[in-house]
Amino acid sequence: MSALFIIIPAYNEAENIENTIDEWYPVIKKYDADGASRLIIIDDGSKDDTLKLANKKAENNPYIKVISKENSGHGASIYFGYKYALENGADYIFQTDSDGQTLAEEFYSFWTDREKYDVLIGNRGRRKDGFGRKTISFVVRAVVFTVFKVRAEDVNTPYRLMKREALEKALNFVPENFNLTNIALTAVFLRLNIKVGFKNITFKPRQGGKNSINIPKIIKIGIKAFFDLCKIESGLFKYDKGKS
Repeated sequence: MSALFIIIPAYNEAENIENTIDEWYPVIKKYDADGASRLIIIDDGSKDDTLKLANKKAENNPYIKVISKENSGHGASIYFGYKYALENGADYIFQTDSDGQTLAEEFYSFWTDREKYDVLIGNRGRRKDGFGRKTISFVVRAVVFTVFKVRAEDVNTPYRLMKREALEKALNFVPENFNLTNIALTAVFLRLNIKVGFKNITFKPRQGGKNSINIPKIIKIGIKAFFDLCKIESGLFKYDKGKS
């Protein structure tokens, strides 16, 4: 059986973390791989009760692993979780967020199609998180096309199922503390001709708490990300030349 690791980063998600765990824990129980699968909560130095509440849930649920680390941002937390999954025997790695915007029941169709693709990414065609977020996604897709010359339906969806080998290969090109890990990984997957599929998902409004991202922060991250993405493309170009 294939070990499934679900990676969920959390920062100040006290209002959502218990419901998120309750929604995703049945998935891990269903695909427990004789006890090898895990639901991994990465607490990114939360200042509220996120860690306390997650640990309480883990007390009586053996497939939950809660990891607390210093605050380093969403992208770095995802990277940390991916590395942890790879180092601890995951065959498949799935990532989603802790804000209640995604549906656990839609995972099962991803799992059913897991052999058809190396990577399956959710496409938020009818997302309900506001015009600003939609605009950001459009801009990011444009940046990814400009830098990498690849097209993606949705480059940053926090709903992705990845085979171990594909993630392991792609992570070699992504800096450990990169702010936009999933964006970079989507671009790298496509540039390396890894078999990527996109599947429509529901994307609800945030279910509680406040979004830690604001416009000035997004602009600052975006400018830095553009140059970091250029560096990643440079690494891929050298990789391509080395193969020829």
